[in-house]
Parts: sequence; structure tokens; C-alpha cells
Amino acid sequence: MGDNVTLTEEHLALRESVRDFTQREVVPIADHLDSQAKEIPMEVIRKMAELGYFGLTLPEEYGGSAMDHTCLAIMTEELSRGWLSVGSVGTRLLIASTLILAHGTEEQKKKYLPRIASGACLTAAAFTEPDVGSDTASVALRAEKVAGNWKLTGAKSWCTMANRAHMLTVLAKTNPEAPKKHDSLSILLVDKEPGDGFVPPTMAGDYIPAIGYHGLKSWNVMFEDHLVPEDAVLGGVTGKGFRQLMVTYESARIQTAARAVGVAQASFDAALRYSKERFQFGKAISEFQIIKHKLAHMATEIEAARQLTYHAARAKDSGRRADLEAGMAKAFAADMAERVTSEALQIYGGYGYSKEYPVQRYWRDGRLFKVFEGTSEIQYEVIAKRLLSGE
Repeated sequence: MGDNVTLTEEHLALRESVRDFTQREVVPIADHLDSQAKEIPMEVIRKMAELGYFGLTLPEEYGGSAMDHTCLAIMTEELSRGWLSVGSVGTRLLIASTLILAHGTEEQKKKYLPRIASGACLTAAAFTEPDVGSDTASVALRAEKVAGNWKLTGAKSWCTMANRAHMLTVLAKTNPEAPKKHDSLSILLVDKEPGDGFVPPTMAGDYIPAIGYHGLKSWNVMFEDHLVPEDAVLGGVTGKGFRQLMVTYESARIQTAARAVGVAQASFDAALRYSKERFQFGKAISEFQIIKHKLAHMATEIEAARQLTYHAARAKDSGRRADLEAGMAKAFAADMAERVTSEALQIYGGYGYSKEYPVQRYWRDGRLFKVFEGTSEIQYEVIAKRLLSGE
């Protein structure tokens, strides 16, 4: 499955290459590390960087490969098929690189993009706040001008991979007097050294334990009079942060849909194998009609989500607004992943709930998609607004 007339030889070659890497480097370690709630080994991240995964869609002048968003979706799906956390590393870097490529000054592009592409600069997003989730425009973290610097005060939450990041993209309120709250926000590029200690005493991190997604740690990050240079504002102009972020969310949500497809495909593959190996009443359970129909529905939903993701990727590559297609792909794939991973666990019966098999990992990770990178409820709001506006 997954072959489509829209895929080129480049797409197919990339898929085989990433699939091979995933089988060699990711699958053998995923279950053990996830069960121990341990992070992805840095050696795996370094190998991903060496293969060009972090600069796949960046222009060649910045160390990238100038490939399309369909290539990015294919790579993300295959990595996530091995372990969602590994497939998510690139999305962390994608958010920063797309923001900088589209809106950064030339100095910011030269400083960050080649290092992101090479893996020398890992990044994390600091957008969400303890009391601000979906209502992005209500961000409260302040950035005040002080003697040629910006002084950051406030807290961010769910900053995935913030401990390992060399740079945080921080959404902050720089223009509190702006008539519209959307115009009060800016994105600042905040440098830091990797490590769980962050930047004491002005930047601290508090690890958030989670039920899944164990290969990447998420953090609350607290800023207290933390100073960053004046030129850290993305694009050098304040008050543009909200709109800059909305455009970047298109790319991130397409990749989130691809991650959901990867996790769901892995759970289907596992359930299909198990159904042929598990015997009840004298025959493999795959011979029972109810199991056959479960597998048929699962495969159909996965392929529908995959093609919707490719459609959104092509829309993004066309250069036009793609929030409708990205929202549809993300929302559908998220719902699909929850259903498919649950059905996969059901096929395993009681063994699905044990840690002996990876299907419980897919199930835990599969539930995440309806929550992160914009909840499903927000996606449906985005879709509905576009449909009702007639744009």
C-alpha cells in the first residue's frame, strides 16, 4: 500500500532508504527505550542529520536538499512507523526552519538554517503556556526592551525536546499596547546550551511525565528576567508573531498527519502478523470474518489518511494557502490513528494490554494525535471557517 501515481521515482527511492534506516537503527531499540521512558540516543539523531533528514526541504544554499513536502511526509511516516519519537525530531526542527526561512532576516537565515540542516542546531518550540493552549493570541509571556536586549518573563509548557535544544522559538508579548491582541506578539529566537539544567538562574525547566511519546521529553520552561539580544526577534520586526506562526502550522500539521499514518501503519502491520499466528478454535484468528473486516477497515482508513496527507503536501508546495488541506489531513489522520491503534490492540486481546508486544506503545502514542499540534476541535474550527468563508 502507499504506491500512488503521484509519487515519483525520487519519492519511492526516499521511502525505501528511510525504511531501511528505520529497520536498522530505530526498530531494534524502540520498545526497550520506550518501556524505560528513555530518550532517543543522540547517536541516532546524529545519523539522521548525516543522511540529510533535517534539511530535506531547505534550499541548497542553506545546506538543504530542496525536496518537496511529499518527500518530507514520506520520511516522517517511515520514521514514525519505527518509533513516533524519532519521527517527531524532524518536526521540531521543521517548525523553526520554516519560520526562519519564510520570515527571518538574512543574518538569521545564515546563522541558523545551515546548522539546523546539519543537526548542529537542535530546536524546540515554546508557544503553549500553562493557561493558554488553543487560544494562541492570548499568550502572556512578556518580552520587554531593556538596554538593547529583550527581557523575558513568564512560563511556557509542553516544550518538546527543550532540554536538548540549542535554540528555542519563543512566542512572547512584545507589544502589549497593540489594539488587537494578535498584533501584540512576536517570535524570538532564544539561544541556549543543551542540557536538563537549561540556563540558571534565568531559565529553568521542569520535566512533564507523560503516558507515551517517551523518546522525547516535554518541559515546562520558566523565564525570569532572561535576557536575549535585540536582534533575536524573528524578521527584525515585532508584532508579526501570530501570523508567522499560523503559516508555519500548515507544514507542521501535514507532518503530524504523516506521523499518525506511520504509527497506525505500524499497528496494522503488527495486528496483521499476529492474526496469522494466533490460533483459536483450531484456526488462525485471521480466518474469522470479524478479524478480516477489522483489518480491511484499518487498511482502508490508513490509506485514505495517507493520500489526504499527500494532497495537503502538494497544496503546500503549490505556494498557496494550505490551512484547509493541512487541517483536514491532520484531523482525519488523528481520528484514524486512535481508531486503528485501538483495533490493533483489540486483535491482540489480553496480550495487547501487556508490555510484551509493541501494540500497546502504538495505542498510547496513537491517542496523542488528537491533542498535540492543534487539537482536533481546533482543526475542525479551521476547516469550518474556510468552508463558510468560501475562500
